[in-house]
Amino acid sequence: MCGIVGLFTKNPSHEARLGELISAMLVEMTGRGPDSAGIAVYRNPAPDDAVKLVLFSHDDDFNWQHLAKELDAELADKVSLEVRASHAILVVHESFEQIRRWLRERHPELRLMSAGHAIEIFKEKGLPEEVVRRFHLQDVQGSHAIGHTRMATESAVTTEHSHPFSTGMDLCLVHNGSLSNHNRLRQVLRRDGGIEFQTDNDSEVAAGYLTWRMSQGASLREALEAGLKDLDGFYTFCVGTRDGFAVLRDPIACKHAVLAETDDWVAMATEYRAIARLPGAENAKVWEPAPAQVYSWGRAA
Repeated sequence: MCGIVGLFTKNPSHEARLGELISAMLVEMTGRGPDSAGIAVYRNPAPDDAVKLVLFSHDDDFNWQHLAKELDAELADKVSLEVRASHAILVVHESFEQIRRWLRERHPELRLMSAGHAIEIFKEKGLPEEVVRRFHLQDVQGSHAIGHTRMATESAVTTEHSHPFSTGMDLCLVHNGSLSNHNRLRQVLRRDGGIEFQTDNDSEVAAGYLTWRMSQGASLREALEAGLKDLDGFYTFCVGTRDGFAVLRDPIACKHAVLAETDDWVAMATEYRAIARLPGAENAKVWEPAPAQVYSWGRAA
């Protein structure tokens, strides 16, 4: 029993309000997930020759400025830093694999929340309202975002176990439901796909599966459609990419989901009351996504 929200701005004038709007939607889903919350927002794309990372530290006193100086001295000449509570956003002019190796060797205590050019993931234990306030999410601007409120039923209440999960560049997933074959699939993805996992959460396996399929040349739509055969269980997925987001329910579709669209935005939520917080919601086209059908929106679509 978790809550999912997603918002894609079709009208660029709404990008300045993205954080405000997605935060209100997230808080509306508190009753479905009071244990933790998180948001993946797509904004401020990094240069083509750079990677944007979001890192997490359990140590509230971690010296992020010193980390940036280390990176600048040992790995890259240009490092920018923005700290938001327990997370830090770094833009590093170096390849992702090189940065990841350096972090493993020098700072194994840090956790990678996301990597890519536009994605930023912020997630933490606690009520959604507290998470929004801690990361100042209501002030974030961007093109689109997806979020999740979690009621922990199958794994620990930790920052790492919170949603969204990211296992590939600019890709993330939030999930309402449960997968029954995630332990076996995790082994296959580690062995055959080289996918790395930080938790035992089944949702992270779903994200890893999409990353693996797309690394083989599949589009996001094709990866999701393949998952209808390979992922056993019941679920509603909302998947974020650099260009937009997609929604998929399993063939039985027993988990709640609502979609709505206006000329200014497209929104998804577990319950309509979250969408009702959006401007112009009273004039939106509203529908329930059909089972086993991929819905997607994006700048490049």
